[in-house]
Amino acid sequence: MNSPMKDRSNTLILFGITGDLAYKKLFPALYELTVDGIRPRVIGVARSEGNDKTIRARVREALAHHESAHVEDLVSRITYVQGDYTGSETYERLAEVVGDSEPVPVSFLAIPPALFDDVATGLAGAGLDRGRIVVEKPFGRDLGSAKELNEILHRHFPEDSIYRIDHFLGKEAVMNLLVFRFANAMLEGVWNRHHISRVTITMAESFDIAGRGGFYDEVGAIRDVVQNHLLQMIALLAMEPPIDEAADSLRVEKVKVLRAMRAGDPTRSVRGQYLGYLDEAGVAPNSQTETFVAMELFIDSWRWSGVPFAIRAGKAMAETITEAVIEFRPPPTAMFGGADKMAGSSILRFRMKPDNAITLTMQAKTPGDEMVSAPVDLSVDYGEALGGSGPDPYERLIGDALDGDARLFAHQDGVEQSWRIVDTLLDKGDPVLQYSRGGWGPPEANAISPMT
Repeated sequence: MNSPMKDRSNTLILFGITGDLAYKKLFPALYELTVDGIRPRVIGVARSEGNDKTIRARVREALAHHESAHVEDLVSRITYVQGDYTGSETYERLAEVVGDSEPVPVSFLAIPPALFDDVATGLAGAGLDRGRIVVEKPFGRDLGSAKELNEILHRHFPEDSIYRIDHFLGKEAVMNLLVFRFANAMLEGVWNRHHISRVTITMAESFDIAGRGGFYDEVGAIRDVVQNHLLQMIALLAMEPPIDEAADSLRVEKVKVLRAMRAGDPTRSVRGQYLGYLDEAGVAPNSQTETFVAMELFIDSWRWSGVPFAIRAGKAMAETITEAVIEFRPPPTAMFGGADKMAGSSILRFRMKPDNAITLTMQAKTPGDEMVSAPVDLSVDYGEALGGSGPDPYERLIGDALDGDARLFAHQDGVEQSWRIVDTLLDKGDPVLQYSRGGWGPPEANAISPMT
């Protein structure tokens, strides 16, 4: 997608350069940008002891299996500023390294949200609030803390300089939801409550919390993937056509969807926890943190009134699947179903994991003398059909932040509306339902979000 760019930045300040996120995700993304000819200065900031040499060695270690010439190109542009995030001298040294020639330095905060205030204040005190600031999710723990976090950032940065990064939005398959919606005009006539009976979003993972008990037990499935990833998917599916491709135009339409969505109804939600979760290291012995959630949401708009948007997300499930399923209404009378049975509904399936495929299930005549229909699938793997899977999400999003392209980043209004929707479902105190590994969650969830 093409979009007008703001001032391009050639300086990335990476707070938390010694952390796991930088090692596992950001260094590979910066390597791919290097391969593509995007070569910003990288100034790392962290509290760990070290210098340019030790940080460059860490980058080489992270990229040990990559092409050495590009790795050396990247490490040659890396500088390290060691210091405490609360100390003004850290930011004074940082400002000296950045210099006055860079008008819009981009500061990427790969650090816990509790430190955002210190870093934003330090950047402003050193005159580095002239650039952009990129913050990682989670954007708060609930509506109240999200508002507090936004107030902290807004003390020093205007909203159009705050880039809230959610790597899920940078995935090629997620971006395709937007393009598929609005690049195919034939869908517009049926993309409404008159023709669609139900929308189901699934994010099932066959793996468990994988040793992250200390983190996950403070978060849970609703905070981890529903409030951000899955509500954004619904917004992309349900939004009205934007007037153009500009960031503000896309954000306005997504926020309209979230504003129109009712707060989650606790009586139409099910929280579950896989058997064995309490044995994980770092998990409280009596934890009621959900590893599974199913819920039903409604959008009170002219287009979607009465259409349930169901969500099912969980860990230790039967398969790893991320998909959106749109169920169309069946024919109004019993035809071609055989023995007075209704023909089945048509289904449009956007699958993002394990493959990037779009499948349209329609009815066709079965062989033989009788006029009876059966479902047939029309499917395409668009990554294979169009060539490749596109850039890594972090590669795309870091590049966008350097370019000043905010279309794939979350806006304050959208973040707060998302928390409003799920706030009623957080920390309810009711016991979670146990479910076995390798299934689809508690059976009670089937009444709310049936598998399709």
